[in-house]
Amino acid sequence: MTIHLYLSLIPEALIASELSPEEFGAYYAVGTQKKSRGQAIFFEIDPKFRSDYFNIEEGIKRCVPHEDGSPKSSIYISIYRVLENIPMTAVEKLYLTTQDGRTLGLEKGANLPEDGNGLHLYREVSPVSPLVVSSLGPKGFYELIVNEPISLVKLPAVCFAELRLDALADDPQNGVVGDLPYKNMEHLRNCLVSLKTKSVMTKMVDRLPTSGIPFRTIKNGFYVGNQDHLLYFPLPEEDDLVKKNYQWWRSATM
Repeated sequence: MTIHLYLSLIPEALIASELSPEEFGAYYAVGTQKKSRGQAIFFEIDPKFRSDYFNIEEGIKRCVPHEDGSPKSSIYISIYRVLENIPMTAVEKLYLTTQDGRTLGLEKGANLPEDGNGLHLYREVSPVSPLVVSSLGPKGFYELIVNEPISLVKLPAVCFAELRLDALADDPQNGVVGDLPYKNMEHLRNCLVSLKTKSVMTKMVDRLPTSGIPFRTIKNGFYVGNQDHLLYFPLPEEDDLVKKNYQWWRSATM
């Protein structure tokens, strides 16, 4: 059987598995009797990737079928400082799995989206997971938290998604909320307003969000980068998702 390497982001882990990405997503999200249900977000890593930091060969050696011939679901190779120790050149597709186990694969984008005007809302996914508003576009936000030399708070690598703000991006005080599902909307408005009235570029909205990422709120896609490179994984437009991935989209919007 083919052995895959997966970089799980929630929680952060490097895993060897004989399951295909779709099978692994269902296993990881829906789980077994000993696992709880929840979203899964993970990258497929180049199976040829090797590193002195990870004992990948031993993990692969242990990733063998069960006695009944069924595939081995997971062998955990590492659960600590995984993202920062995987080069972006080894990162392949990104997979988003809903709570009921439906998986969507995203390819790398050739170019970053235009920043445009207005404010931004980011959900960091790994290695930390706060909800943050910023006046910076995705490239600037990444540079601030990974490469800014004078920053007191830096990460060696980060994965984050930009979420929708709709009318709040331009008019945080009076903009129509519409179908945005975020909790404590008044607090979110206040954080956005402070970006316009104070000399700060980012402000934390929620230090430790307790829920997953509502996939329907993703504005454009996911970003992952270290000090060398930033990758972008765009989410297809809604019409395209409905036509080609309806079951995933229906599950993601429930």
